[in-house]
Amino acid sequence: MDGETHYSIGDLARRTGLSIKTIRFYSDNGIVPPTERNPRGYRRYSVDAVARLDLVRTLRDLGLDLHTVKKVVDREIALPDVARAHADALAVQIKTLRLRRAVFTAVARRGSTPEELDVMQKLIKLSETERQRMINEFIDAAFGDMEAHPELEGIARTMTPAELPDNPDADQVEAWVELAELAQDPDFRAGVRRMAEHHAADRAGGAPGVHRDPVATVRDLAGPAVEAGLDPASPRADSVIRAVTQHYSFACGHPDDADLRRRLLTRLEAANDPRRERYIQHLSVINGWAPPEDLAPSLNWFIQALRIREPAA
Repeated sequence: MDGETHYSIGDLARRTGLSIKTIRFYSDNGIVPPTERNPRGYRRYSVDAVARLDLVRTLRDLGLDLHTVKKVVDREIALPDVARAHADALAVQIKTLRLRRAVFTAVARRGSTPEELDVMQKLIKLSETERQRMINEFIDAAFGDMEAHPELEGIARTMTPAELPDNPDADQVEAWVELAELAQDPDFRAGVRRMAEHHAADRAGGAPGVHRDPVATVRDLAGPAVEAGLDPASPRADSVIRAVTQHYSFACGHPDDADLRRRLLTRLEAANDPRRERYIQHLSVINGWAPPEDLAPSLNWFIQALRIREPAA
């Protein structure tokens, strides 16, 4: 069109800061076609080419492929639709990168072997659905087929980790990996199942109402004795033993005799499994809970005290 300003490829390079080679590449691919060619065959571009090149550069800097860029500048597809799709894709990439960063941080801190890194990466790469399925299998193995004891549903919920955050830290990644390993340990699953069965059996014959489980009772009653440095063999420990066993007797509806004390000892030894403590610790890290109280000192003290008084237990 007469009077319209046209630019040479060198003019566009100076105005846009792009190299002549790059502009020629875009031109050859039909992304920024020339408006005309002069009598000597050189390409000439309209003023719109400047804005078009600026848009192309921006889209390429954002990572769009040439095919998509051409469709956008040719208005074959709407820029908001492209932006939305790429924003979603970038969100996935960012989540993946954050997970990788957390994995490598955990590996560096743990001094992991290549084999441990492989296991960690495989667990982290599982989808949220797959991770949840793994935990559900563990919960079902421990608490399944016990519908007659609805209170176990609440216990099962407290042993279920939340979804791994989109931006987990190394502690959460490490906790999730170790928790998953525990959840897949057949012996640990069997141990949690035994604790669930013990809980159900105690509730079956006990007095109506809500009662503390024996672990909580030992924590509350034996904890002060541990803090005071009381010797488990001391006669002064008798009152602590009696208070715990009487509470347990009432809760499960069984006389406070040698049989009850053997039963109580079995429950406490099962609950004192270090793997259970680690599971709860990892669960707290993943779920953002306050660190759990260490029950081992109270349980160890009481188990020792009870064994001294009930040597056949």
